[in-house]
Amino acid sequence: MRVIAKTGTEDVALVYLAENEGGKLIEFAESLQPPLLREEKWVLTISSLFGCPVHCRFCDAGGNYLGKLTTGELLFQIDYLVRSRFLNGPVPVQKFKIQFARTGEPSFNLNVLDALERLPELYPSSGLMPSLSTIAPNGTDRFFERLLEIKNRYYGDKFQFQFSLHTTDEKQRDWLIPAKKWSFERMAEYGETFHRRGERKITLNFALADRMPADPDILLKYFSPDIFLIKITPVNPTYQATENKISSYILPHQENYEIVDALKEAGYQVILSLGETEENYIGSNCGQYITSYRRVRKSLKGGYTYPLRKI
Repeated sequence: MRVIAKTGTEDVALVYLAENEGGKLIEFAESLQPPLLREEKWVLTISSLFGCPVHCRFCDAGGNYLGKLTTGELLFQIDYLVRSRFLNGPVPVQKFKIQFARTGEPSFNLNVLDALERLPELYPSSGLMPSLSTIAPNGTDRFFERLLEIKNRYYGDKFQFQFSLHTTDEKQRDWLIPAKKWSFERMAEYGETFHRRGERKITLNFALADRMPADPDILLKYFSPDIFLIKITPVNPTYQATENKISSYILPHQENYEIVDALKEAGYQVILSLGETEENYIGSNCGQYITSYRRVRKSLKGGYTYPLRKI
């Protein structure tokens, strides 16, 4: 596998385009959280699949599914970024986060688990924290059973696990995420098994669209605030969101939201994660996919303005 192009800026985020021996393309990214330095927080976001079969309504990475990455191809993305910054030895970063969240639902690829087992040995760092985000598709029980074992054996509290809900209205959720997936009840049962006393809470993620509810009464039926927290993010600018007329409930420069207040009143810890606006222009935020921009070649308000530079 070789890196063929990149886009972005050193002080916010860079997205890399790589090609394997068969000509399949993947993307992976690195980002900072200004004003924090790289030695304080460094986030790597890697792909698990070539494309994605799920076709979420606001994600540009859906479609053109061409299979699973090998363990070597998964680790290549991490190794390329680590060795470009730290040639040898430990990674001296206080919060070294590796997210399996760039392209593809990670639970469709058992090789992700092999990579997770190898990370502590390959990239020794007291700040190492893998992060896995999932829609929890049906038929992935084997993946999640082994994930639980790996988390308990290697990571404990230094593992971030996230369910992507996006709305509490199940009909709207099925439209947003058109794949067979676990019920809220089953997610909650797994989460209660996954979480151990004293460990970080499991995240329920909402890329919250306008007119799509995050109802605390529904959440409280299944998800205990003692085990689960809520993260709310904007719907980032993508071709799919524009085509499907999905607008973000979370807006730039707005601080107060009724939904956030209601969730807090219900007892949930709520993280309002706005991110860096510049990442939208780079195309490094969740749901964005610069390969789509190369294919479509149309301007998009608020996104994909940085040029892709060949390497």
